[in-house]
Amino acid sequence: MNLNLTLIGQSIAFLVFVWFCMKYVWPPITKALEERRNKIEEDLASADRARQEMERVNEESERILRESREEASRILEQTRSRADRMIEEARDDAKTEGQRMIDQAKSEIDMEIQRAREDLRQQVAALAVTGAERILETEIDENRHREMLDKLAAEL
Repeated sequence: MNLNLTLIGQSIAFLVFVWFCMKYVWPPITKALEERRNKIEEDLASADRARQEMERVNEESERILRESREEASRILEQTRSRADRMIEEARDDAKTEGQRMIDQAKSEIDMEIQRAREDLRQQVAALAVTGAERILETEIDENRHREMLDKLAAEL
């Protein structure tokens, strides 16, 4: 056999094999590789979008949480303020009511004192009249008059 003829035959077979691979084998492989590359790019882009969305959602949730804390703090402060106002109002009402009760008691005491004075005046007047009647019924004697007044005072 001739080495040149073998080499040429092998070269022709190799070229046919290369042509066959380029025509029928290589396009499905490159198509599969291209599809795989596109799928990987889409997945990476999707993962990036998901990461960005997650960051946005995290920021939004932190903002909402911060606003909620501020709102809760504001509500607590309003509640404390209102409770303080209610306590102060109750304290003022109690002071006012206590002062009103004291004034009313003083008024009642003054009325009782006036009644007692009036009763005492009436009793003194009655005693004076009774003493005068007894003095006039008997003779005017200073010792006897003094005894009668002492006796009258002892009776009262």
